[in-house]
Amino acid sequence: MVQDTSCGDLHQRRPVLLKDQVQLVKRKTSDRYEIASIQDPLSFDKGFFIVIRACQLLAQKNEGIILVGVAGPSGAGKTVFTEKILNFMPNVAVISMDNYNDSSRIVDGNFDDPRLTDYDTLLQNVHDLKAGKEVQIPIYDFKFSSRTGYRKLEVPSSHIVIIEGIYALSERLRPLLDLRVSVTGGVHFDLVKRVLRDIQRAGQEPEDIIQQISETVYPMYKAFIEPDLQTAHIKIINKFNPFNGFQSPTYILKSARKVMVDQVKAIFTEHHTETTEHTFDIYLLPPGEDPEACQSYLRMRNKDGKYSLMFEEWVTDNPFVISPRITFGVSVRLLGGLMALGYTIAAILKRSSHVFSDDRVCVKIDWLEQLNRHYVQVQGHDRLVVKYVAEELGMEGSYIPRTYIEQIQLEKLVNEVMALPEDLKTKLSLDEDLVSSPKEALTRAPADRVALRNKHLKRMQSGIRNFSGNTDYFPLTPRDWLKQ
Repeated sequence: MVQDTSCGDLHQRRPVLLKDQVQLVKRKTSDRYEIASIQDPLSFDKGFFIVIRACQLLAQKNEGIILVGVAGPSGAGKTVFTEKILNFMPNVAVISMDNYNDSSRIVDGNFDDPRLTDYDTLLQNVHDLKAGKEVQIPIYDFKFSSRTGYRKLEVPSSHIVIIEGIYALSERLRPLLDLRVSVTGGVHFDLVKRVLRDIQRAGQEPEDIIQQISETVYPMYKAFIEPDLQTAHIKIINKFNPFNGFQSPTYILKSARKVMVDQVKAIFTEHHTETTEHTFDIYLLPPGEDPEACQSYLRMRNKDGKYSLMFEEWVTDNPFVISPRITFGVSVRLLGGLMALGYTIAAILKRSSHVFSDDRVCVKIDWLEQLNRHYVQVQGHDRLVVKYVAEELGMEGSYIPRTYIEQIQLEKLVNEVMALPEDLKTKLSLDEDLVSSPKEALTRAPADRVALRNKHLKRMQSGIRNFSGNTDYFPLTPRDWLKQ
């Protein structure tokens, strides 16, 4: 397993088995061995297996302490990854770089500035551990931004020490590391996870967290952290979805069938509430996402002059739309920060709703200005209750298993089909009767045919990938929306 060769040779003879991808190479500047870089990024689970294997091989070959650096942006899953290693190998020691923050160095609230780290104490602790000495690890309190004490750390029996933090692969630490690991995710889920973490850890408000991310965290990542991550021996892409199991999901049944107010009132008891709502929803497409496949938009809502930000992801279980959601109250200034992070406006939706609800279920009769059409929605946390109420309203057989943003995308797609030349319609096997109107198409076209059109049109209609530039289709501009 131990080879004194170059990384280039190893990549040319890439092993088939995952465990065989871990190869040791001798360092040019010492007699110690390190892991030959694995070129392709690994999933979270595969990366965990590879790191465990690498630690075992390094411990067998190198004398003394084995130092492993685990770095990545805030919220990427570094701590979860190291905790998983610790559960598998409990004799491993973990040092979090967060505890080496020096609050006296904080400038303009930038907690991600590399100068904030007390490297003198950190490096002294590392050298003492390598010399077999017990060390005092600082303890940092994020709520009060101060060092509150120390904890003892002895040399672990495994001789493996993991240093975890956003700058764990920095230039000052790299020469000491036997194994360098990066953990990254996408901007969108990293943002959600960072917000949830900082609410719990530091007691911050969601809006302040997101504003801080756009003004300091993300610029620091691009300038200082991302270049360090390129030096990792093992690169891990964490696609963990923070929505999984976070909250009880909302089950939604939707139909364009006409339902009268009296019908809705008849299914409720006298203790229900009845209100009207006027909302403007701006759908923000996460960086790098395909607008035709995205199911994890950010939604910023203006309702009664108050703004809220919704993290949500949709799952379709025909005929239900299932929507886990995390909602925070924010101010309108946050939109600029999100745009700075790379989010783009996919659509702006104006909706008027007549809402009936009790503690079991909510029924909404919606009017959507963009689609010029009424819909009725039944929502609730109990799937069977939602189904029962929808059937009582006569919606069965007319369900639309799509969110409103998906409905807008689909209707725009059908309108694009109608604008195609005749020869192209023939090549796509389009039925003129079926697509005589967008409304008729959506009520009669099978899902597989819509998907087929989508596949072909994605190649030919590049214009539909950026809805925000189509002011004819979305009559409200972002500026108009903000004035509401």
